[in-house]
Amino acid sequence: MQLRPHTGSSTRSRDTLGRRSGHRAGRLAGAAAALTLAVALGPLTGPGAHAADNPYERGPAPTTATIEAARGPYAVSQTSVSSLSVTGFGGGTIYYPTSTSDGTFGAVAVSPGYTAYESSIAWLGPRLASQGFVVFTIDTLTTLDQPDSRGRQLLAALDYLTERSSVRGRVDASRLGVMGHSMGGGGSLEAAKSRPALQAAIPLTPWNLDKTWPEVTTPTLIFGADGDTIAPVSSHSEPFYTSLSSSLDRGYLELNSATHFTPNSSNTTIAKYSISWLKRFIDNDTRYEQFLCPLPRPSLTIEEYRGNCPHGS
Repeated sequence: MQLRPHTGSSTRSRDTLGRRSGHRAGRLAGAAAALTLAVALGPLTGPGAHAADNPYERGPAPTTATIEAARGPYAVSQTSVSSLSVTGFGGGTIYYPTSTSDGTFGAVAVSPGYTAYESSIAWLGPRLASQGFVVFTIDTLTTLDQPDSRGRQLLAALDYLTERSSVRGRVDASRLGVMGHSMGGGGSLEAAKSRPALQAAIPLTPWNLDKTWPEVTTPTLIFGADGDTIAPVSSHSEPFYTSLSSSLDRGYLELNSATHFTPNSSNTTIAKYSISWLKRFIDNDTRYEQFLCPLPRPSLTIEEYRGNCPHGS
């Protein structure tokens, strides 16, 4: 801006010019301070803002491709746990992110089903761990253990993982979940009933003589299979789901063209929605809400999906 000569006295002109110069200098100093503050605060309004708000968030922003991939962003290590070194369950394998740069992780214990061994659910270990979880796939005390026993064993495995295992320093003991197949799935409901502090439960084609679970307060996603003749959805998964409180964050996904044993092999649909559920409720990571709400629609792999949207937890 060009200043025009003032027609008043020279003293007044100098005073006016001085005030204008002072005001202009003040504005420039204020602008510089604002710019410095904006630069300093910039990351808080960018992609890192949500991570700053949620200290449990782990890994990059998800996409359909990243959660359907056979492996997530984390390299995974594993360690075996002998049945001779533990009590209350049959040992197993711990899978965990190799890196320690992100701090601690939420953890999940997974039980096999009736007459089955850890190997039947082992595929879930590295697949879930690579997304940012510590995962403990376990053997049970005997292959004939019933769901209530398997529920207690899942909790014993979580206690060992958080209190005595070699990776306990990598686990956030306040962010834990359970999964299980068949009677192990029924066991995951038993575990959630017994320990309300659990953050997530995922029964996979579950079997249990108890058909009602109104006491469960843990966010629960149940997988059924349309071709299941061992734990038919009409007498197991569906009544389990409908008996859960309607105020609970809950979901029921019925796999299309699937059997009771579909969860025993690597399965993208099971992995995708399990990862999303665990991330959403163990990590409080709302970036994964997009895969659960709106409710997934029927497809080549999904017969139906029921649940509440949006989630309240």
